[in-house]
Amino acid sequence: MSLTRVHSGALHGVDAVGVEVEVNVRGRGDPKFSLVGLPDTAVRESIDRVLTAIGNSGLRWPSGPITINLAPADLRKEGPSFDLPIALGLVALEPEANGAFKEDALEKCAVSGELALDGRVRPVKGILPLTLQAKQSGFKAILVPRENAAEASIVDGIYVYGVPDLRSAVSLLQGEGNIKPEKLDREAFFNRQRRYDIDFSDVRGQAHVKRALEVAMAGGHNLLMLGPPGTGKSMLAKRLATILPAMTESEAIETTKIHSVAGLVDSKNSFLATRPFRSPHHTISDAGL
Repeated sequence: MSLTRVHSGALHGVDAVGVEVEVNVRGRGDPKFSLVGLPDTAVRESIDRVLTAIGNSGLRWPSGPITINLAPADLRKEGPSFDLPIALGLVALEPEANGAFKEDALEKCAVSGELALDGRVRPVKGILPLTLQAKQSGFKAILVPRENAAEASIVDGIYVYGVPDLRSAVSLLQGEGNIKPEKLDREAFFNRQRRYDIDFSDVRGQAHVKRALEVAMAGGHNLLMLGPPGTGKSMLAKRLATILPAMTESEAIETTKIHSVAGLVDSKNSFLATRPFRSPHHTISDAGL
């Protein structure tokens, strides 16, 4: 086998687009790498990370001129999330030295993750939209960094495998290892995530203001609060979300996608089911806003 294909994805705004990572080796000889497909600097630098991670994991890559294509070629590829799919594509080309993957293993799953030099798989931004894209494309499973597994498991209908390192990912695709799909009790998880640390009932007095806020929220109206500093405008505004209806699952996923792409989601705060509050200063510029 001289060509392997690994499925991944690239962020496009707050959504993701499918990317096919093609790895091809031409004959034997001194390794020479060519990476094409409109990669940015972080993607071009992935070759050094990938080769070092493969070597430190006790695996081998093929010898000879190697071309790596990220398709579609007209879509700009950004970030280090292609490290793991590129590495798996290289490892798959040496089945005698590394062991063969299960038949069609790479065709049934998507892969995303950054590699450390010792082979560890580091978390990446935007794993939620990448998982949604994988599900919509018909993949049965997705391999993600272990720290991103909780975030990815929010998506129903696709198996999520959190891999700690490159060696574990290879073993999984070979049908070995003990990594199980991430499981999520969706109802309990959503109820737990919908709790606020503050509440509208915390406010004492200000009955006429609270009544105006309740009417505005019930009707979905805009509201302008004026007054000197210290009268409770910000305090009341922060608590408005607690009297709004709970976010639907689609609203929560959309909110989490935005935070995920911005890198504001981690393993401890993998999902946002509370309505976010933003308080820009009144002197902020259009560009800053």
